[in-house]
Amino acid sequence: MIVSGGNPVLGTAGSLGGIGHLTVTARVNAIKASLPNPDSASQSQVPSSFHGAIPAPVVEGALGLLRGRGGFLSVDALGSAVLLPTSGVSGLSVDSNAAHIGGAALGIGYGARVGVLGGSFPVPAVSVSWMHRTLPRIQYGSLGPTFGTGDQFEFSMDMRADNYRAVASWKFVLVDLAAGIGVDHYNSSQTTIRFHDATTLTSVTTIVINPANTREVLFVNGGLSLSALKLVGELGFQTGKDQSFATTFSNFDPKAGHVFGGLGVRFGF
Repeated sequence: MIVSGGNPVLGTAGSLGGIGHLTVTARVNAIKASLPNPDSASQSQVPSSFHGAIPAPVVEGALGLLRGRGGFLSVDALGSAVLLPTSGVSGLSVDSNAAHIGGAALGIGYGARVGVLGGSFPVPAVSVSWMHRTLPRIQYGSLGPTFGTGDQFEFSMDMRADNYRAVASWKFVLVDLAAGIGVDHYNSSQTTIRFHDATTLTSVTTIVINPANTREVLFVNGGLSLSALKLVGELGFQTGKDQSFATTFSNFDPKAGHVFGGLGVRFGF
C-alpha cells in the first residue's frame, strides 16, 4: 500500500486535456507497519521487531494523450517512481542485484487514466485508471554461516501490483477535493523463506511461497490550489483479508486493514 497509495494523480480526477499537458507530483506516502522478529520464529507467538510508520517518497507524472469530448474518453499516460528506504528498519535490506539508490529500493510504475466526466460544478470530474507497479527484491533477516548463528529465518521477496481506481473530484476557487475507490492485486515471483534445518551445521532449507493477494481500498484527497501549484493531502484505508497463516503474531494482525496517508505537491501546465 505504501508503494501504490490511493489516487494516481493526487488531488484530482480531471483529465489533463490532451497533448501538451503534463502534471508532476512529488509526494511522501506512509503506512503503519509491524514486522515479525526474524530471531524469534520458533516462539508460539512471534513478537514484532519493528512497529511504527514507514515512509516512502514517490514521484508521479501524468501526460495528456487524448482530449476526449468534454472530458469523456480523454486519455492520460501515467508513470511513477518510488523509493522504499530500508535503513529505518533493522534487518531490512535491498538485494545487491536489485534496482536501488543507496539503501532504498527503487520501484517503477506505468499505466493509463480514462476520463468519464469532465466535471462542471456540482457534477464532479470522474475518471478510471489502471497502474502496474513493481518493487525489486528486498530481504528481511539474515542467516549466519552455521546453525545457531544469525537470525532464525531470512525472508526475501519482490512485488508486482496492479491498481484499479475510480475517482471523482471537485475543483473550487482555492480548494480541490477528491474521493475514490479501488482494487489492488499483489503478487510475487521471488518470495522465499530460508532457515537452517539442523541436518548439518551449514545446511539451509529454502521454501518458495510466491503469494498473491487482492484487497479493496477507499481514499479521500483534500488540497489547496495555488495557481499551477497544488498542496494535497491523502487519507485512505485498505481492507483486510485472512491470509490463513499458521503462525500467531503479537502486536500485529495480518488479517487487519491498514490506514495509509500521504502529502504531496502537484505541478501542472
